[in-house]
Amino acid sequence: MIDAIATAEAPGAIGPFSQAIKAGDLLFVSGQLPIDPATGELVSNDPVEQARQCLKNIAAIAQAAGSGIERAVKTTVLLTDLSKFADINNEYATFFQKPYPARACYEVSALPKGAQVEIEAVIALA
Repeated sequence: MIDAIATAEAPGAIGPFSQAIKAGDLLFVSGQLPIDPATGELVSNDPVEQARQCLKNIAAIAQAAGSGIERAVKTTVLLTDLSKFADINNEYATFFQKPYPARACYEVSALPKGAQVEIEAVIALA
């Protein structure tokens, strides 16, 4: 069974996709931009604050699905400037404990809305 997950505690999708899809015992969270769900705007121009907001959005979606960000098994981090990786990595580490989720990180030329960071996740439900 496949179910869409949505919450007002994270920004709505800006295209034809769901905030997350629950499939079996996994939650596939779409890439989260650093958008404050209360304002609909980017939270900051600081990439570390942007990463924090992306992860807060993922946590809110995980909670709406009955799980938590601490149950993430895989994340993908997209950055427009890989030289900011160490600072963003330090913030990322505050959201997770061992065993850390598997992760990929890529530098991209641009992200929607001019964001500097986007993060997606796969989260265990059971």
